[in-house]
Amino acid sequence: MHDAVPRLTVPDPIAAADLTMSDGAIIRLRRHGNPGGPRIALSHGNGLAIDAYLPFWTLLRERYDVVLFDQRNHGENPFHGAAGHNWARIDRDNVEIFDGIARAFGTKLVIGAFHSLSAVAAAMAMLKFGPRWSRLVLFDPPIFPRAGHRLTEMEDFHMGDMATLARRRPERYPSPEAFAAQLASRPAFRRWVPGAHDLFARATLRPDPAGNGWVLRCPRELEAQIFEHNVDPTIWPRLGNPPVPISLIGADTGLEGQGAPALLTAALAEDQNLPYAMIPETTHFLQIERPRETLRAMEKFLWG
Repeated sequence: MHDAVPRLTVPDPIAAADLTMSDGAIIRLRRHGNPGGPRIALSHGNGLAIDAYLPFWTLLRERYDVVLFDQRNHGENPFHGAAGHNWARIDRDNVEIFDGIARAFGTKLVIGAFHSLSAVAAAMAMLKFGPRWSRLVLFDPPIFPRAGHRLTEMEDFHMGDMATLARRRPERYPSPEAFAAQLASRPAFRRWVPGAHDLFARATLRPDPAGNGWVLRCPRELEAQIFEHNVDPTIWPRLGNPPVPISLIGADTGLEGQGAPALLTAALAEDQNLPYAMIPETTHFLQIERPRETLRAMEKFLWG
């Protein structure tokens, strides 16, 4: 007899605030944890939602002042449309969100702990607009290789492949439970902690306003466009001398069938001499697969 899979429930925040970006998009902040602790802001990867990372960030709540936010057109944010759904606008959002956190919850140093899409956006924003976050911990960031790097062809293919896969995603599901069952049936997601498939489905779907089942919070075409346009080779070489400390935490490069972001993260760390840790037996979803090990790696970088 199998044990019942736990239902993971996102706790109510201790405070929340809606930020209005300079183009009118709304970004919802949620504050959890210990207001007297070090402040750490977290966000997510393309097509995902920060609530789906609960197995990781819930471990921070006792010690840290945790601020969560979704990228535009993702998660808890109202849909704003396709016009601003591009890297240049998302980079600008990163700066405006930083400023908004201080307005909403008071000024203090803020560590940025970002995965995938949000990690790339934070790195780009730092290089474009100057440092804001006191330091950055970037989880499996798919930063496009510098010109001439051996992984360039691989990442070109990977970005195109991910865009194709995004466009093939179903636009709607009869229920979050149906989506969760689909996720749980796929070998790529078998390492997730119990309950994470259901949590992921609830975090990334919303009821169809027309009453026809459930739809993706981030439309698949917008997800695909972000993959297609993540091709800037100038970020990589500029991270070797960053204005704030950067640490990289990546998935297991030795895992059979491992995705490109893990290989890129390890190569970026070696090429630009950045602090790096690899979490064994994990994929791109390392924070959802081995949250405690990932947290230990992050805190080792932060506090030694």
